[in-house]
Amino acid sequence: MFWLMEGMCFLPTFLVIWSSCSFIVSYIISLFEHHVPPVFPYISDTGTHTPESGIFSIMIVISAFLGVATMYTRYKFVEKLNEATHTVNPRLNHITFYVGLIGCMGMCVVASFQETVITSVHDIGALIAFLFGVIYILLQSIVSYMSVPHGSSLPLCRVRMVISIISVVAVFPMIICAIYVNHSDPHWESYKEEDPYRMASAVCEWIVAFGFIFYFLTYIKEFQT
Repeated sequence: MFWLMEGMCFLPTFLVIWSSCSFIVSYIISLFEHHVPPVFPYISDTGTHTPESGIFSIMIVISAFLGVATMYTRYKFVEKLNEATHTVNPRLNHITFYVGLIGCMGMCVVASFQETVITSVHDIGALIAFLFGVIYILLQSIVSYMSVPHGSSLPLCRVRMVISIISVVAVFPMIICAIYVNHSDPHWESYKEEDPYRMASAVCEWIVAFGFIFYFLTYIKEFQT
């Protein structure tokens, strides 16, 4: 466990573990309470009803703050690296960080305004979180390529770009299919009738969400320095 003590790598490590638990714990509770079906419910549906709604809100807000801390550390890492190498455009580094911050604000909105309480605000928050989150990891992948070989290795850059592309590809059908879904009742009964739009949108949502998680996992090696 000594590697966890090196540099700031505990930040992305804790972020990945905590965020994974945020999704999984609320999903398990809502499943046992028969609030969602076992196969690919919306992530927000797993945190809509009590008792899981309180746990979901608290854990997602903490994930958002951990995300901000991790993004800021990454921003300072690139800034410091750029002082010696001048390989990354400072403006691009700034823009990427601010895009990430907006995405984290969207997460806080999702956690604070539940789907069945104020649906429009919740949906706007989710849209901001996913869109700006995808843009953030895509821009970070570009920054990583620009910093080779000083900041990132080429294989790591390729892994990041693959995750980014998968997330970008998944986010569009997630949004488009969600338009045709009735979100008024996320309870189990509303899933009884087979809905291909709901299933497609939910699958893409889980892909994008865990795309973010696995992306931050790639920061660990650099944060050790």
